[in-house]
Amino acid sequence: MSVKVYLNGRLVPRAEASVSAFDAGLLHGASAFTTMLARAGSVFRLERHLGRLMHTVSVLDLRTDATADELRQAVYDVLTANGLCDARVRVTLTPGPVGRMDEEGEDNAPPTKLVTAEPLPEYPRQWYDNGIAVVIAPFKQLAGDPSFGFKTGCYLPRVLARKEAAAKGFDEALWFTTENLLAEACFCNVFLVREGEVRTPPVGTPALPGVVREAVIELCDRLDLPCDAEAPLTIDDVLSAEEMFLTSSTAGIRPVVRLERHTVGEGEPGPVTRKLMDEYEQLLRVECGPRGTHDDGSGHT
Repeated sequence: MSVKVYLNGRLVPRAEASVSAFDAGLLHGASAFTTMLARAGSVFRLERHLGRLMHTVSVLDLRTDATADELRQAVYDVLTANGLCDARVRVTLTPGPVGRMDEEGEDNAPPTKLVTAEPLPEYPRQWYDNGIAVVIAPFKQLAGDPSFGFKTGCYLPRVLARKEAAAKGFDEALWFTTENLLAEACFCNVFLVREGEVRTPPVGTPALPGVVREAVIELCDRLDLPCDAEAPLTIDDVLSAEEMFLTSSTAGIRPVVRLERHTVGEGEPGPVTRKLMDEYEQLLRVECGPRGTHDDGSGHT
């Protein structure tokens, strides 16, 4: 079966999908995106992903004619066209071609809207059973940089940081700010646990307001676990943490057991992390339904 993508209002074969050589996303990294988890044919918290995406294009003043309704339907059309139930789904928006004027001198080139989906990767089981190891990224996160705190096309430093981490045998890299505050990982939010309290950097650090980050904060409230998402965190907080874990849309919750040469806690996934992993799995079952069902976007399964 030919893989289909949604591009500017149409489902097209992946091999035929192309954007202009003058697209601002290609030339300037002027794009916003969101990556989502489809499970059992339903996208986890799709509305929150789309709300954050539309907020991003608004704040960064990226021209688009996309609407949440259009993108919602496009996401489910792509899943259906490719026969996918468990998938990684990505929506990308760019202002489209730049500097392309019509005969009257008006810039009327349409913005770019792209939706893709691929089978969910088989993440290593040991990530969740035994935990992962991380390093500190060689780069710093700068407050005031408009690309930080958002998912944009300006991701090369993050790609380089994780590539360097992988070359050293680590799974991820933690980013600190120029003020030496913990921010996030390359593609994940980060949480610490100390004396039973769950802590994560404030979004104003800056850090991405991740959808799974938000879900974990909600789960802490439901479980009566103390959770602080407002206080800045330093390297001392990291090194004194008894547990650490990362969150992302497709990989879920991954325990961290080692930071470079430093062992986190007992060197194995801790009880709070395991509890939150179990509760998050249950949340996915509740919100996405049993495996094998499919939501076509209309609200019917």
